Amino acid sequence: MTSAVKFDDALHTADGAPRAHVAFTGLKTLWVNTGTLCNIECQNCYIESSPSNDRLAYIALAELEPFLVEAKALGAEEIGFTGGEPFMNPEMIDSARAALDHGFTVLVLTNAMRPMMRERVTRGLLALQAQFGQRLRLRVSLDHYDGKVHDRERGAKSFGVAVDGLVWLAEHGFDISVAGRAGFGESEASMREGYAALFARMGVSIDTTDPAALVLFPEMDEREDVPEITTDCWGILGKDPHDIMCSNARMVIKRKGADAPCVVACTLIAYDERFELGETLAQASSPVSLNHRHCAKFCVLGGASCSA
Repeated sequence: MTSAVKFDDALHTADGAPRAHVAFTGLKTLWVNTGTLCNIECQNCYIESSPSNDRLAYIALAELEPFLVEAKALGAEEIGFTGGEPFMNPEMIDSARAALDHGFTVLVLTNAMRPMMRERVTRGLLALQAQFGQRLRLRVSLDHYDGKVHDRERGAKSFGVAVDGLVWLAEHGFDISVAGRAGFGESEASMREGYAALFARMGVSIDTTDPAALVLFPEMDEREDVPEITTDCWGILGKDPHDIMCSNARMVIKRKGADAPCVVACTLIAYDERFELGETLAQASSPVSLNHRHCAKFCVLGGASCSA
């Protein structure tokens, strides 16, 4: 029996069409949600991170280690750390070091604000860079090249603080990229030109024509009506399900009050238990039904991926 509610049924859309799903092709990127606590609260944050949201608890290094071992055995190449703000987790530097020690490339998503700029953290980052070089990558969230627009999304004076963090990373030779948002009514070309001018003024070398160096993510507005994705959509949209993030990525989370972490299908869908796939990576290889609005808005229609 199908449901008249959009995104409710795993097999069919609300109008009864076969729902699209994505088969797992093998683990390339393992994401780790370090916890949902963040030093700021952004408009339309896909995971509702804030200074008070602890629905996802800090993952400790001891809890992470078995997943690193398993990911290595499965042939994964990259470990991505996201939050919340990862540098609020007191074991973030140690966790990054463990992933690098296992031979992975590490990508940390950060707002480059005060949690990252604490002396203990900057000292740890410099030590990691000295030992592992360009295998450590940091992607800084800078929603718009105009500080006033950025501050409307992330809070007063947040732009200047984030820019200072980005400049510090650039001055110390880190492999950096920037994540912006594409939901401001501008063309992509205009956005990239605006960021290019900003980076030139800052003295930061980032190739804004490279979609991996400047990632423009779709705006995640929960009020917006989003179409469901059917099996026919792959052909209609010219999309390959193998290009969708959940075909080769999984994320480890720890729910508040849980005894242990678990594995979910996607970085964007941490609270919906329908996307919880098991307690180990081996258990998390089942196909993923695209019955969430983020599947449609971000991945299929938006063509976005969190991975490097």
